[in-house]
Amino acid sequence: MRKIMTFLLIAGVSMGLGWAAYQAAAPPEVPLSRYVPSGALLCLQAKDFSALLSDWNQSPQKQAWLASSNYEVFSRSRLLLRLKDAGKQFATAAGLPPDMNFLSQVAGRESALALYDIGKLQFVYITRLPSANAMQTQLWQTRSKFETRSAGGATFYLRHDPESQREVEFAVSGNYLLLATREDLMAGALQLIAGGKDRAIEAEPWFAQSVSAAGPVGDLRMVLNLEKIVPSPYFRSYWVQQNITDMKSYAAAISDLFRSGSEYREERVLLKKAGASASAGGEGEEVSDLVRLVPDSAGFYEAQPCPSTDPCLDVLETKILAPHTGPVPAGQIAPGAQLTSGETGSSSDLETRIDQAPAQHGPDDQGSVALKNLLQKSQVNAVLHVQSTERDKTGVFVRIHSAVTLAGAADWDEAAARNALTSFIRPSLTASQLGVAWKQANGYYELDGLHPLIATVRGGYLILADDPSLMSNMLANANRRSDVKPAVFVAEFNHQRERENFARLTTVVDRPDLSPTGVGSTQRQPQFLSENIASLSAALTAVSSERIVVHDTGDKLLQTVTYQWSQ
Repeated sequence: MRKIMTFLLIAGVSMGLGWAAYQAAAPPEVPLSRYVPSGALLCLQAKDFSALLSDWNQSPQKQAWLASSNYEVFSRSRLLLRLKDAGKQFATAAGLPPDMNFLSQVAGRESALALYDIGKLQFVYITRLPSANAMQTQLWQTRSKFETRSAGGATFYLRHDPESQREVEFAVSGNYLLLATREDLMAGALQLIAGGKDRAIEAEPWFAQSVSAAGPVGDLRMVLNLEKIVPSPYFRSYWVQQNITDMKSYAAAISDLFRSGSEYREERVLLKKAGASASAGGEGEEVSDLVRLVPDSAGFYEAQPCPSTDPCLDVLETKILAPHTGPVPAGQIAPGAQLTSGETGSSSDLETRIDQAPAQHGPDDQGSVALKNLLQKSQVNAVLHVQSTERDKTGVFVRIHSAVTLAGAADWDEAAARNALTSFIRPSLTASQLGVAWKQANGYYELDGLHPLIATVRGGYLILADDPSLMSNMLANANRRSDVKPAVFVAEFNHQRERENFARLTTVVDRPDLSPTGVGSTQRQPQFLSENIASLSAALTAVSSERIVVHDTGDKLLQTVTYQWSQ
């Protein structure tokens, strides 16, 4: 018995050592991007596409999204209608619909999808899938309806729809399943798999430089050739961020998504064009140092540098001194003519005073100049904007509170700062001096009128707020150390805290436009804010917060976006 046990132990150790030696000697798997033909606009790679697809199909977020008003609006959008038309054309050419069942069958482990034409949706897809599994797919079972071609010593199948001019190709080469919508792309991929000398996407500078600048490969990686994508009319039409002017300064970009139990982290690298890198400046600690003032109760904040006085003045005016949303966009329809019987004025005009100068509706030039001179003298280099919401005591209205902190190169003159602020806001509040005198409170100054304005100076920081509680919470963090490394932009949104207040606020805002058919009616367009946008928030209830930190290294921009999940 002892001999048998000794033999089994030796055999087990030998097998373990042999397997370890095999693993060490086995070459690493070749990245699928090596088999992707050149000329692509973007390349999407997944470590395990099948697992990602399974997680999405089983997620509560998918079910909430499909049942949401947001999806209802999207389902009628021009973009989705165009995609549905393309799907029908693909189904005609391939002989089977590209639905979720089809996608689940062709989803292997490591996968790569390269897009060559946005309008025509020309692509090549390669996935690692055992040949036995590939031959069980519905696509393989219908191969008799396809024509055959060969490339790289392998046979591939082609089918062409003369009406839509769409074509579909697929092939099984070893443990690779390939799908394409252009014959030359399929032939090129098979030749690269066979060791051919055709040019792959890895040899193109935009792809190679992006991969070189990035860190480890995430669960999902996307590489973009921005020099080709940005000029595309489809990009200008469907890019929701609408920051095409900013995107023109970048040549390429790469983004890696890393998933864990309670956190999704996206690491982005944007490569600047040669002309744009010359204007990049170094990073200081002003932006990251401001973040320590953010209270835990904040719903949103952003800290960024101030390259000139105008951006700082704009934040002060729109968020604290004269809150507004900016200029109203020009309408596309001319206003209608108001036909009356000839009356001029109304009974309410009897309340208009003619013995006093009317209050102006905005700051005068003198007040703006005084405040701008103050900012220039203090050499403001960074600004922090904090916002939060709260329900009033009745629970009916939602109050939005804001605070702005300006970081100067030197200590602020507190008296001069208060005088400049008074000069700015007085014309829009009073024709005399009522309500614009400062009184001292708990470590700060506040106006003695109805306009909520609080100000204080802490060395190189000028802190303004419209709520005493928000000001007190920020001052309580004045001695706290920042946990953010030097950056050019830091922002965070607390979705878990603000979600219900947003839904409540937008419901009140949309109420005058509600149709008498009712909120749940399918005969009308859902309200944009309270139903459409709010339903997207409801679908992502499990996302508790989102944070972005941006670093500028001169020739590239590094962005880290972190999504925290509450469940």
